[in-house]
Parts: sequence; C-alpha cells; structure tokens
Amino acid sequence: MAYRLVATYATVVALLTLAPLPVTAQGGSPERTADGQPDISGIFTFRTLTPLQRPTVLEGQDSLTEEEAAAFEASERTRLNRDLFDPEAGAPTAGYQPRSDGGVLSYNEFWYERGVELTSDKRTSLIVDPPTGRIPPRTPESARRNEEERTYRAEHRYDSYENRSLFDRCIMGFNSGPPMTSGAYNNNMQILQTSGYVTIVNEMVHNARIIPLDGRAHTNLPQYAGDSRGHWESDTLVVETTNFTGGQSRGTGPNMHLVERFRRLDPDTVSYEFTISDPTVYTQSYTAMMPLRRTDGPLYEYACHEGNIGLHGILAGARIQEMRGVPLRP
Repeated sequence: MAYRLVATYATVVALLTLAPLPVTAQGGSPERTADGQPDISGIFTFRTLTPLQRPTVLEGQDSLTEEEAAAFEASERTRLNRDLFDPEAGAPTAGYQPRSDGGVLSYNEFWYERGVELTSDKRTSLIVDPPTGRIPPRTPESARRNEEERTYRAEHRYDSYENRSLFDRCIMGFNSGPPMTSGAYNNNMQILQTSGYVTIVNEMVHNARIIPLDGRAHTNLPQYAGDSRGHWESDTLVVETTNFTGGQSRGTGPNMHLVERFRRLDPDTVSYEFTISDPTVYTQSYTAMMPLRRTDGPLYEYACHEGNIGLHGILAGARIQEMRGVPLRP
C-alpha cells in the first residue's frame, strides 16, 4: 500500500488555472463551459460493489430486487472484510477473532475504500453487453498464450523486478486503466476541461491522460495508457484510445481498441461507459457501464515509487527463502 500525500502537481495546477469556468444551465439544458462544451468536470468516485462480471450464481439475472440487493451487499461486505480474514486460512473464517491491533494479511480493513453498495439500478454486473454480463471467451490462440504466461509467471515471479506486475512496479494502477474499473482503493478521479482538451487524472498512481479534441490523428508510439483522442457527440464526450503496449488493461493486447463515453446525468453524476474490442484476444467486444459520482476533494498523490522498498523486500525475501530451501508461494 502506498502512502497518500496531498497532490501538488504543477501540471494539474496549471490545467486548473486555465480551465474555463462552467456556465450556469438555463431552461434545463446541460451546463456548459465558457467555450461551449458540455460541463462534465469535477472530482468523482467510481467505487461500487457491483462486480465487473456477473457472478455465476446470478447467471441470467440482470438485476436484483431491493431485498436481494441488500442481502448481496451485506454478504459482500463480510466476504471482503480483511479484518475477518485468518492470516493462515485466508478468506473469512468462522469463529476467527481479529487481532486487537488490527493487523491481518498485507493490510487490514482500514486501508480499503471499496464500494459498500451496488449501482442504483441494482445490476448484477457492470458489463451490459454481451447479455451474459461476462467478459467474452478468449480466442484459442489467446487462451494458449495466456496459459503459457500464467505458468511462466507462477514459476518466475520472484526472479527479477521485471517479472513483477506493472502495479507492483508502480507503473500502472490496477483500477485506473484505461478503462477504469472499481477496485479495492483509490477509486477516485478528476475530469478537467480546457479549451481543446479534456484531462482525466486518476488518483491511483496519479496517471493523467491529456486528451486533445481537435481531430488530430493518433500517434504511432505505443504507451501503457494508450494514445487517446476525443470528440463530442451531442452532449457525450467520446474518447477513442489505441496504441497500447499490451497486457496492462483488462488483460488485452497491443491491438486493443477502447472507446469510452462520458455524459452528465445530473449535477452529481456522470455516466461512464466503455467498450473493449480486441479480436486477437477476445471472441467479441464487450461493453461496461458505471456511474462516476461526485465526491468532495481533493485527490491525493498515490506516492507509490517514492521511497518504496516493497519491491526490494519481495525479492530479498525470496532470496532468503531460496537459501533456506523454503518453497516460494505462488
């Protein structure tokens, strides 16, 4: 867990300074910035208990009744509560009493800020297409590669820092994407609007995507967060992202084509929808939807790499276990 320090990025401050002020809505029309864009700016949270994929026990059930939703939420809050995890047995264990100092596993429940409720429509998955509410099957070739990579990671994950995930290495966040999906903590982001640009700042690993709206072509430079271009379709901001390096966004490859849509629903809510297409990985595209709900700021710096000794500890611990002949945990 990285410590969160107050953000003081010069670039963000500059963007805030240059951002046009919103124009008050008249006659029920959407608020607009001084240069006429629909105003979707603000600080938002996308945390939710609604899973990305529909649980198999809810197969064929698009949404829950109020009573079913309340029961599901209560069950999930218990299932995910780290203070109820037995350090040896793992998942919540009957009769386990948390330590008085709260210490359990890697972090105790204090550090988590996951959602505590489903989306307001009580959907059973963020994925709305395909109708199964689940990520489509992989292509045979992709499935083969994925299994090979999984086996290799299990056998070599402690060999070098290069074998650790992008999240372990503080390069990309596990929930910031793109696309963004609700995770265990730091589910916060800010949308900044300036003349000709929209900037999306994620609290997780403080990634910032500066998205031009002037119709310029995509670059040919692969990037972890891809190369984003935006345009307005009526009151919806459409962001198209290509040129990914691969492997960092929902397990897709460098051929992923991502389309995100942002639309203001009310003063406190922006609808966020994304569609992932990658025929080299999945047998079809899929689409997910979730609300961005306004929250009081500020965003905090996710100080992951600065003074981070976690990676050193992981690898040093592995070397000691090897010297002692202790099997490394997968």
